[in-house]
Amino acid sequence: MTSTTTTENSPAEVPTTAWAFRFHETGGPEVLRYEELPVPTPGAGQVRLRVAASAYNAADNGMRGGFLPIPVELPHVPGYDVSGTVDAIGDGVEGLSVGDAVIGFLPMERDGGAAQFALAPADALVTAPTTIPLTDAAALPSVALTAWQALVDEGDLVAGQRLLVVGAGGVVGKYAVALAVRAGVHVVATASPRSADDVRAAGAHEVVDHTRADLFDAVTEPVDVLLNLAPLEPERFAALVALVRDGGRVVSTTAFLTTPGDEARGVQARTVFVRPDRERLADLVRLVEAGDLHVEVTRRIPLAELPALHAEGAAGRIAGKVVVLAP
Repeated sequence: MTSTTTTENSPAEVPTTAWAFRFHETGGPEVLRYEELPVPTPGAGQVRLRVAASAYNAADNGMRGGFLPIPVELPHVPGYDVSGTVDAIGDGVEGLSVGDAVIGFLPMERDGGAAQFALAPADALVTAPTTIPLTDAAALPSVALTAWQALVDEGDLVAGQRLLVVGAGGVVGKYAVALAVRAGVHVVATASPRSADDVRAAGAHEVVDHTRADLFDAVTEPVDVLLNLAPLEPERFAALVALVRDGGRVVSTTAFLTTPGDEARGVQARTVFVRPDRERLADLVRLVEAGDLHVEVTRRIPLAELPALHAEGAAGRIAGKVVVLAP
């Protein structure tokens, strides 16, 4: 569809201002301010969303705190995973219409979805799954893309291979387990007793209690790919490379920890920095629609409670996936 900006509502129904959380400087959760802002107008290639929900990610805490190397534009609205309804369309946008229910992984350096309305590049959005609530669909984009990119783009996994997931009890870990099993990969996963049942439910063939068992005893055959999702000590991480076959790969999502390899044995080291991928996100939505991928939502909170959620994140206490509901 190509047009000048339009909306699904009459002018009387579209507010001139709306609420959002922003931070004007980096720092603790107290820098988040609940502000009434003009409703944004989409530019060329953009759409405006009436936000259903955004999702909290650890990177939101890092960007607000100023210790994640992403050049955030200040003042900044957090919440780069978003779901909502297309409310207005800018020039040059095709394939989207006012009223469409969509999800997206928004550019991390720009304003996100912790607001009533948000602007999004049209090419960051895909049709939302219809088998789950639109609010819950905000929990899917970046974490599922991280798992996919770690396994396929960086791990180069194929059917018949073996995968070891260290730290599979988190949200990305369970997506990685489910996607790998669906691809015909044998999955060995580490998990605590608290998350072991969830990891088994995701499809892991072998689950190792990392609080009690030694991986070198539990992993009886070399793996093709080691995927690390846990904050390991560097020495421990380097030692685990011995579990990878010659010519295999070590993939990690832990940006502040150097990913080890073994050049002598041809074991490659790859670090994942999640990136937007509209085609892959659409594939993931299709898996959700088919019932082959479960979207995890642990908790749903109103937007007004976002600073308290960031305080939890700063203290390291958040488990599972939290979605933030727009007013």
